[in-house]
Amino acid sequence: MRGRNDKVKRGQYGLWALRWRVGARAQAPGTQPKLLLSVVIITALTMTACSKEGSVVTPSTAAAAAVVKSEAAAPPVKETPPPDTAPLPQIDAKRAFEYTREVTAFGPRYMGSENHKKLERYILDHLKGDEVEEDAFTVDTVEGKFPVRNIIAKFPGKKDGIIAILGHYDTNYPLRNIGYVGANDGGTSTAILLEFANQLRDESKRQKPGSGAQGKLRDGYSVWLVWTDGEEAVREWSDSDSLYGTRHLAEKWEKDGTLKKIKALMVMDMIGATDVNILHDSNSTAWLLDLIYAAAERGGYQSHFYALGAEMQDDHLPFVKRGVPSADIIGMPYGYNDVFHHTAQDTMDKLSPRSLEIVGNTILETVRMLDQR
Repeated sequence: MRGRNDKVKRGQYGLWALRWRVGARAQAPGTQPKLLLSVVIITALTMTACSKEGSVVTPSTAAAAAVVKSEAAAPPVKETPPPDTAPLPQIDAKRAFEYTREVTAFGPRYMGSENHKKLERYILDHLKGDEVEEDAFTVDTVEGKFPVRNIIAKFPGKKDGIIAILGHYDTNYPLRNIGYVGANDGGTSTAILLEFANQLRDESKRQKPGSGAQGKLRDGYSVWLVWTDGEEAVREWSDSDSLYGTRHLAEKWEKDGTLKKIKALMVMDMIGATDVNILHDSNSTAWLLDLIYAAAERGGYQSHFYALGAEMQDDHLPFVKRGVPSADIIGMPYGYNDVFHHTAQDTMDKLSPRSLEIVGNTILETVRMLDQR
């Protein structure tokens, strides 16, 4: 993330703008209603004429024929699809909030620290019994070499394709000596993925029994949860000093063909602040942002989405650059004028289970809607 002196996390305040959502906000770009006017001009002739058969053609009969022809050529009216009556998802917000508290209690969790290793074990303990893969490597930075580990939990689906949900678990290295614990910035993203794992695991248990592993498959796409590492800069945010984990993972997935299978990728970041507001990020994929908003509307949470917009730099960028449909789900500003961001004040008392519920339910509903596409 950008340093505190930059006044913004991965974004540019010069691009903040109030975005009013008028009318059918959830429609995809290019599908807004357009006013089409068709004008038929009939010129009245001062003289009548006779057809070969001897019938008389007058201006009135010509107009009637034009109307009949127009009606015959008109496309059929499309039937309105039935309303979506599927039950709305519901995470356990109290449990997600408790996960956040436990993660934060580890203290600073920057790459290479003992607390970082403890948190890795904490995440892996919660994923016992799940299909887990690790992307571990060593990165050479301006502050020396650091171990980096992305943790990937896979929940297979019956449809061919992947929905990836990411969230970083490291905290800011330059702030390691000020008591910075990153309750919102790193804590909430770690915790919400743990709760998503619970929900996906329970969903698998609810599937109708099948032959072999088929009974454990989701009805939709496979969902991969990725706890990303090295998201934060080790000195100052730049293209080379940031996003260490996702830059490596995007390159790896590009080489092994995984990227082509990803239908949508969503990044969770700083989502737990009281009265959370999710930014409209201009670096994200427009149709995916609209789908997320439609999911928020269905749950009645739309007032917490897209009131403000900015160009964000976050873990989605390495995938955006490779053409993967991606969205950054980030809540900012954090406190008045972003006062809590990247300070020792990023603590549990600034957070709310309700905010985790709003974002968590919306993203799970987005997953369900993606499954229907």
